[in-house]
Formats: sequence, C-alpha cells, structure tokens
Amino acid sequence: MFSSSPLDWGLILVYLAFLCAVWLQRIGAPSSALDYLVAGRKVTLPAFVATLVATWYGGILGVGEYSWRFGISNWLVFGVPYYIGALLFAWAFARRAREAALFTIPDLLDRHYGRGPALFGAFTVFVTSTPAAYVLMLGTLFAAMFGLPLVPCVIAAAVLSLFYIYNGGLRDVVFTDQIQFVLMYLGFIVMLLALVLRHGGLGFLERSLPATHFTWHGGNPPAAILVWYFIALSTLVDPGFWQRAYAARDPKVARNGVLLSVLCWIVFDFLTTATGLYARAVLPQLVDPVYAFPELARVTLPPLALGLFYLAMIATVMSTVDSYGFIAAETLGRDLFWRLRGESGEENIPRYTRAGLWLSALTATVLALANPSVVGLWHDLGSITTPALLLPVATALLGRGRVGPRLTTAAMVAAFVVSSAWVLVRAFPPPGWPGGYPFAIEPIYAGLTVSLAMYAAGWTTGRIAGSRAGRPGTEGDIPS
Repeated sequence: MFSSSPLDWGLILVYLAFLCAVWLQRIGAPSSALDYLVAGRKVTLPAFVATLVATWYGGILGVGEYSWRFGISNWLVFGVPYYIGALLFAWAFARRAREAALFTIPDLLDRHYGRGPALFGAFTVFVTSTPAAYVLMLGTLFAAMFGLPLVPCVIAAAVLSLFYIYNGGLRDVVFTDQIQFVLMYLGFIVMLLALVLRHGGLGFLERSLPATHFTWHGGNPPAAILVWYFIALSTLVDPGFWQRAYAARDPKVARNGVLLSVLCWIVFDFLTTATGLYARAVLPQLVDPVYAFPELARVTLPPLALGLFYLAMIATVMSTVDSYGFIAAETLGRDLFWRLRGESGEENIPRYTRAGLWLSALTATVLALANPSVVGLWHDLGSITTPALLLPVATALLGRGRVGPRLTTAAMVAAFVVSSAWVLVRAFPPPGWPGGYPFAIEPIYAGLTVSLAMYAAGWTTGRIAGSRAGRPGTEGDIPS
C-alpha cells in the first residue's frame, strides 16, 4: 500500500490540481474541428516528441512484470520490435501522412476506397484505440496505492484520465503530455539512482539474478518472441502515430519527431528494464510480478522520492489513456456519428467527440474487467486489428497495390473475423478442443495470411482501384 507520508500525498494532490486547472481553463471556450481534433496542425517538434513518447509508453506495469520474469528479454519484446515499426513509419508514412492533411485513418480509407472501408476502418480503429490495457494498469496502480478492490479503481482510472481533455481536445492532450513526459523520466531516474547507491551496480545484479535474465530470450522459445515483431507492425497503423503526424506543424516535424522519439524510447527502456532487473533481485519471492515496480518503490525510496516515483508511473499510464481514449472518442464522433449522419459541416464534430469520450471510457472499463491481463490485451487486440488495417492503409498512402473498394472491405472484414476467431477459440475452447490456437498458428499470422491472399487475388485478376484523392465533395478530403 502507498506510503502515508504527507509529502507523497502532497505531490499527488498537486498533480490532480494541475489536471483540474487544465479542464477549468477550457470551459466554454469555442473549438473548431481543426483545433479540437488535430490542435490546429501547429504541433512543434519538442511538443511532438513529448506527446508521442509519453503516449506510446503506457504499459509501465506490464514492462515491470515482464522484466521481473524474463530480464533483458523485455527490451527484445517490447522495445526493439516497436523501434523498427516506428522507424518504418518515419521512413514510409510520416511525411506522406502530414502532406495528406486529413484527420484520421478512416479519412485516408474514405479518400482512396470509399464509405464501406472507411466505416469498417473506423470500427477497427475504435477497437484498437480503446485504452483497456492502460485503464487496467492505472486501476491496478490505484488499487495498490489505496488498498481498494480493483473494480472501483478501474472505473476511477477511466474517468480521471479523460475528464481534463473534455474541453480542449488534442491541444490539452499535447499540453499535459509534455508535463507527463518530464515526470516519467524524472521518477525512473531517481529510482535507478537510489537502487545503484543502495545495492551496487551490475555486479549485484549478476550475483542476484538467474542466468537466463541476461540472455536475449529470457528462457522463452524463440517463436514467443518472434510473434511480437509481427504484432509491432501495428505501429504502422497505430492511430496515435497518425494523429500526431496529421497534427504536426509540417511534414519535416512529423518525420523527425518520430526519429527523435525512438531515441527517447531507447533511453526510457533502459531505465525501466534496469529497474525491473533490480525488482527481481531485491524481491525474488514477489507473489504477483505485476506489482514489481510499486513494491520495489515501497521498500527502496524515502518519502517524497516515493511519491515522485508513483507520480511517474501514474503520468506514464495517464498520458496513454488520455491519448488513445481521445482517439477512440474521435473515431466515434467523427468517423462514425458524423459520417453516418452525412453532415456537410464540421461544427458538430467536437460535440460528437465529447460524447464519444464517455463511450470510450465505458468500453475500456468493460474490456479491462473482462480480461484482467495487460500483456494479454496487448497481444489479442494487436493480433486482431493489425491484419485488418495494415494492407489497406499502406497501399492507400503509398499509392501502390490498391484493390477495389468491395475487395478492400471484404479483406478487412475477413482478416478481422479470422484473427478474432483464433483468439476466441483459445479463450473459449469448444468441447473436445485440445487447447491452444487452431493449427498452433498465432492469430496475427492467420489474419495477415487471409488479408494478403485476398489482395493477391485482386492483383492477379486486375481488380485494382483508382485513387479518389482530389475528387470534389468526397468525404475525408478535408483541406488543411
């Protein structure tokens, strides 16, 4: 349970007061769709890096659990694959995304394929953006702090992470992410320094840890690590990346911002993985490794430093919940409600998106309580949504390999259904099922195979799509 030191609670209260101030200052302020959804397309390079780094690193308790169990393999599972994905996004997509000057991934699909792929793309983006894993993490952290049951803590986590962006939209997401960026680095630097001063450096870890903690696989079979390199392809269709690219001040900021973010993630991964190694060395008998970081802080840090570290964990998770919660709300408000109503004006989009925030919070809470495993949620949602979006988005943006709208929709639906079926068969095995995935194939491989096969059929039969870009009146062709 969290320390009762007034200094620790004081830090937490200051942070909550800051969030309330952000919410209060925007009450009644008018906001256009451009301002509310993409911050007026004026995000500068430092702000871009801070918001992308903070947004993409919400899985702090999952990282603590994995590094406690498997050591430096954490870097090869939750670090390197995603660096590769981010570098591919910077190289192939970032500049093009900013030059397209759209609002969302479904806008891109609508521009090149039409209404059907755009609507199903919106549904898929909503599924992948709903921040269930991060709401679960924050709720778990609150439960550890207050000694309360998980369910009310998860509900509180969802509400607390979204209320302060209700009025200002992406502008407030970017602003608060810059503060949360500083907090997350500061807290882990303080923790690692305290651990080194108290226990020593590498020699202490080598004496205290299993030998497998210093191997690349951590004792896992290579196939269990390889699958994350495919799941990391979700970076190419990650709506957080696309939203930041659309909001960047110019294409150069979009590209360079992603490259600089990779460097920042490498540094933060070193801090968190090293802290996880110390957690295993100091707490080898820990019953539930998901509490590796909170428990390590409890036995290591003095008052004030303890509060700062808890605040770092809270800020790390909240910066992700608010970003993806907002994307999910934007998807509901603009890409579903607004598009289905067929409105030509954009004045109602902020209002629809605000309504979507609460639906996003509700969905995240239900999913978090239905599957209380952070790594499991990452694995399953990434395996289901990546196959549905990867080829349609990539071919649309790169301008090569597009197929017709009907085949695009069919490929998206088929990939989603097949990978979902794979996940469900393992989670709810039918009578007589021996267990595991069908044919012992990971769901992301099954979904990608189906998607690629249907695209290949389109390529061989000549069912190639022409671009709709620039056609007057097309939904999604929104000028910057």
